[in-house]
Amino acid sequence: MSGVEYYTEEGLKNLRDNLEQLEHVDRPRVTKDIADARDKGDLSENAEYHAAKEEQSLLEFKIAQLKNTISKARLIDESQLDASKVLALSIVKIKNIDNEMEFEYTLVADAASDLSKGKLSVNSPIGKGLLGKKVGDVAEIIIPNGIIKFEIINISR
Repeated sequence: MSGVEYYTEEGLKNLRDNLEQLEHVDRPRVTKDIADARDKGDLSENAEYHAAKEEQSLLEFKIAQLKNTISKARLIDESQLDASKVLALSIVKIKNIDNEMEFEYTLVADAASDLSKGKLSVNSPIGKGLLGKKVGDVAEIIIPNGIIKFEIINISR
């Protein structure tokens, strides 16, 4: 089954809450904005109407994407994960071999990734390169500028 992404209970709840917000708060607001703009007359020259229709289009696209993500989401039991190797939801501490800088990331699904919070997508080049590695292994990851090497320092949950 391709496209499956694994989420914690909290991550899946966040996706569902976001969908709830879009469908039951944002969608009715945009519908009302369109109706209000339509009441103002000539639609061909009505900037408010066209802006609201564009917002509706973007909103429906986001809803469709989120529904698709949720349909492919699988709940993962963190207590059953093997901490001896890097997997989805692993917290991995790595060291750049070239400059000795250390980083710590939690490997998450695409929709939950946020580098500012240390959440790295398992589908990113670095995420893919770390999967399956054990403490002490060196991951050689191909990036646009060449190859970067990371040593796995620690793996936890």
